[in-house]
Amino acid sequence: MNLKKLAIAALAAAVITAFIWLDLGRYLSLEQLQRSHSTFEALYAERPVLVAVSFFGVYVAATALSFPGAVILTLAGGAIFGLWWGTLIVSFAATTGATLAFLMARYVLRDAIEARFRSRLAEINQGVTKDGAFYLFTLRLVPLVPFFVINLVMGLTQMTTRTFYWVSQVGMLAGTAVYVNAGTQLAQLESLRGILSPGLIGSFALLGLFPLVARRALAWVAGRQVYAPWAAERPKRFDRNLIVIGAGAGGLVTAYIAAAVKAKVTLVEAHKMGGDCLNYGCVPSKALIKSAKLAHQIRHGAPHGLTNGTPNFNFRALMQRVNDVVAAIAPHDSVARYTELGVDVVQGHARLVNPWTVDITLNDPAPGQAKVQRLTARSIVIAAGAEPLVPPLPGLDEVGYLTSDTLWEALSRLYELPQRMVVLGGGPIGCELSQAFARLGAQVTQVEMAPRLMLREDEDAAECVHRSLSADGVQVLTGHQALRCERVGDSKWLVMAHQGEEKRIEFDALVCAVGRRARLTGYGLEALGIPTQRTVETNEYLQTVYPNIYAAGDVAGPYQFTHTAAHQAWYAAVNALFGEFKRFKADYSVVPWATFTDPEVARVGLNEQEARDKGVDFEVTHYGIDDLDRAIADGNAHGFVKVLTVPGKDTILGVTIVGEHAGDLLAEYVLAMKHGLGLNRILGTIHTYPTLSEANKYAAGEWKRAHAPERLLAWVRRYHEWKRG
Repeated sequence: MNLKKLAIAALAAAVITAFIWLDLGRYLSLEQLQRSHSTFEALYAERPVLVAVSFFGVYVAATALSFPGAVILTLAGGAIFGLWWGTLIVSFAATTGATLAFLMARYVLRDAIEARFRSRLAEINQGVTKDGAFYLFTLRLVPLVPFFVINLVMGLTQMTTRTFYWVSQVGMLAGTAVYVNAGTQLAQLESLRGILSPGLIGSFALLGLFPLVARRALAWVAGRQVYAPWAAERPKRFDRNLIVIGAGAGGLVTAYIAAAVKAKVTLVEAHKMGGDCLNYGCVPSKALIKSAKLAHQIRHGAPHGLTNGTPNFNFRALMQRVNDVVAAIAPHDSVARYTELGVDVVQGHARLVNPWTVDITLNDPAPGQAKVQRLTARSIVIAAGAEPLVPPLPGLDEVGYLTSDTLWEALSRLYELPQRMVVLGGGPIGCELSQAFARLGAQVTQVEMAPRLMLREDEDAAECVHRSLSADGVQVLTGHQALRCERVGDSKWLVMAHQGEEKRIEFDALVCAVGRRARLTGYGLEALGIPTQRTVETNEYLQTVYPNIYAAGDVAGPYQFTHTAAHQAWYAAVNALFGEFKRFKADYSVVPWATFTDPEVARVGLNEQEARDKGVDFEVTHYGIDDLDRAIADGNAHGFVKVLTVPGKDTILGVTIVGEHAGDLLAEYVLAMKHGLGLNRILGTIHTYPTLSEANKYAAGEWKRAHAPERLLAWVRRYHEWKRG
């Protein structure tokens, strides 16, 4: 805080202290006002302008410094100036003083508070920008919170001074008039409680509901406008309560919830039940990673007292195991299971016709059944998922490439893994596949345009993965930009740029793992005019521009994880089916994720680079897993647990774990953050010995040691010395 701010804060504190010390509050009582009434009236008759200006100044000062007694001053305004002049003077004085308090809080306190709580204030400011005027108006009409608190708190937000002033001016006018009018009858008042009758309080309460009712009315009007082009097509009756497009994680959970609450729901899937995770992503990749890890362990038996060996395997049999794993899990997401749960599952291509109607082109219509089935529903949930992003590299189509969608089928047809593989992309998918292929015997080159791998993670975490990939034989080329692909005879080449020079790599197979993009075309969004950018645009309730059409999962963002798709599905289903009674905002406050390399990298909440980017103050507690008994016994004594906390407190801001089973270890911190538990609670929890989970307890212990009460311990030491004599 600079000297000017300190001076203003000190001056305000001095004035408030003097007010309390001199007991000036005794003059702001009903009895004192009644005794002085005739004196003020005489003075006002003699010098009206001076009294009016002085009263205005005193009222502004009292409000700006949040002195008690605003009610008495308002009564005085009525008693001295009468109803009309009193209301005018008090109204402008109160709003001016409130605005000064607002500006003082903003100037003196906001920078310091923003620096400490920037991420939390960012969320509050989003709400203030959208609905702040409504809520301020309601609070001014019905003072559920003392006005001086409202003045100070609003000053800490991004609300504009102009908005604060005019909303306060209008919002406080009715209450001001009531109290000023009471002041004109000062002689008859016996107490302040007599000013507001139950009927008047009820009237204010109803008046306070006006902004909320107005907002609902505006939303209703906006809804009518967006549906206007389709008004003639709105069905009088609906075939379904809910239609869900897409049977990945988001669609499956949405349909499951709808069926569980006895809604009539249809789930439409054009391709494979289970979506990307089951068929192309999480499940097959983890099966492949497990086989690759076992091959790696066979090669490195010596550290465990065994002889290093050479893993002999039939690659086709290995890929058959991958397919068998997918097949074993598939019944969990199958048509049969969801039909048994009460979901009407239709396999075909869905297309939105209007906001309530979906045409489904059936994959395999029964004899005599129409090729296209038309269904109507009150609500629709889009859960169309995402697809691999393919970079626009010249020559890519000529040399051929694989993505997560085509990789598994292509590898299943091979008897051997391609010997020279290029993996484009240094994110989680690229790192997982590069390591797995290298451990299975391929010569892998991983190409990443950015200066390092895994840009979303901290450098120390990414560096652990980089070292592990290199140790497994992956040639990691960061800072290399892929330019084009070339075919020369039977040879395939990737041409890259690095530090102003071109480099060439020959390969047998190229895997594009540069990311995924939401599926936004092919099912009618364009015809309905539903806005899309990188995802389908939704509000905090997951509604699109049409309030009855929702989106969930990868197609909605902001995350592309199976578990967040399932998380969003609850909000989409409940809001779609019961939103007329209560709607819920999707909550992304605690979202975990993991990269399943060896070592794994798992994270929840903020890491160091995000905290710095957002201006969040933090402390770092670091525990090295190389010190953990179980990790030493397992031969996996590498990695760390890193916890970010609020300075001086055990409140967890975020956790990064690098090591064996990091994704599993993270769950304890996810639970703690979700329910507001700090590191002291983790430290006080019994963890089984010897397990990897003890790393979490020891990390909490590191924090505790760093925050030991040194002064108290010094006195304790003296006490023990005294006890020894």
